Amino acid sequence: MSIMNAFERGMEKLLVPIAIKLNSQIHISAIRDAFILSFPIVMASSLIVLINFAILSPDGFIASLLHLGTLFPNLAEAQKIFSPVMNGSVNIMSIMIAFLVARNIAISYQQDDLLCGLTAIGAFFVVYTPYQMIDGSAYLTTQYLGPQGLFVAIIVALITGEIFCRLARNPKITITMPAAVPPAVARSFKVLIPIFFVMIFFSVLNYCLTKISPNGLNELIYTLIQAPLKNMGTNIVAVLVLGVVANFLWVLGIHGPNTVAAIRETIFSEANLENLSFAASNGTTWGAPYPITWGGINDAFANYGGSGMTLGLLLAIFIASRRADYRDMAKMAFVPGLFNINEPVIFGLPVVLNPILIIPFITVPFVNSLVGYFFVSMEIIPPIAYAVPWTTPGPLIAFFGTGGNWLALIVGLLCLAISTLIYLPFVIAANKVNAVQAAQ
Repeated sequence: MSIMNAFERGMEKLLVPIAIKLNSQIHISAIRDAFILSFPIVMASSLIVLINFAILSPDGFIASLLHLGTLFPNLAEAQKIFSPVMNGSVNIMSIMIAFLVARNIAISYQQDDLLCGLTAIGAFFVVYTPYQMIDGSAYLTTQYLGPQGLFVAIIVALITGEIFCRLARNPKITITMPAAVPPAVARSFKVLIPIFFVMIFFSVLNYCLTKISPNGLNELIYTLIQAPLKNMGTNIVAVLVLGVVANFLWVLGIHGPNTVAAIRETIFSEANLENLSFAASNGTTWGAPYPITWGGINDAFANYGGSGMTLGLLLAIFIASRRADYRDMAKMAFVPGLFNINEPVIFGLPVVLNPILIIPFITVPFVNSLVGYFFVSMEIIPPIAYAVPWTTPGPLIAFFGTGGNWLALIVGLLCLAISTLIYLPFVIAANKVNAVQAAQ
């Protein structure tokens, strides 16, 4: 216990001053508050996703458990009712965040927040992936409108906010209309020149970037990130590296799992299929040819409940948090988290650019990957070979993936306990940050 107390004091001494300083910084707080403001939309859509994939999908966990697909042969048709909800929430996350971050910066500088936010949306599309001509028609990809475009959206919004507000404060370049002009018109003309310069800046930037990457800034960033990761083998090192990269990208606002998805599938898809074929032929996962795979380690032991294994974070909040906002968030996010939907935690606390939670968010999956690797490599539990629906409650993934091995379930629960213990001191440190900021 004394070791834990010493660790907590060390975390408080090291992280609390940094967190307080960062949280009071205009740009960091603009990003943080943007994610908090977007939370209700993300939370509502997450609950609908839970219904859609856990209950209405014949392959979903609850549907499979209750044999709903057999009872209701047309069950999958009901998914069509709720599927468009994602198009109005998570799938346009980058647009919302671009608007909100720029708006928050303008509020801090006491400038026109709405027009600054709208300008950021325009700038985001200036550097967006160009239209593609298919059969004579122009199509705009939606790939980077959601979480995959968050990093670019944040950068664009920060730059837009700075240019817009600095120019808008300069009386020499603001257009002042006569008093007889309607307020809405006068308001628009006042910031016309700042908007003009923002668009010019991003147009020139986009032109230069297309010389490097014809498909725009988003694809350039993803290519640069993915390139070093391509030549890794099917081993624990690949699992650890991909896991660290994916979770680190999340805290920067880049959708990490999607970024490494193509590489992950390239490396592990053949191994997964051979393991499944082996299990189907032999009736057991013991002796599977590829015991160490992404799904067999990362999904089953390291990241269930969502990236960063935030199910452990929620439990740590229930145990130790004195922050009302954290506890309220945990109550709302716990049920989706059980089914591996953790966008409410990522965007609601938020985890993105949170100086306190960055360390455990990356550390927890790394440690749990090693725990899972130890038990599988030492042949204490069999490898994960069976495909499991992604909405299966976290601790059960290892159980069903091994064909019902009870020790695998216990190891999965052990990883959850480890996650909670690692998150605890950081949750306690967040209490201190909140207390100091309230006192100020």
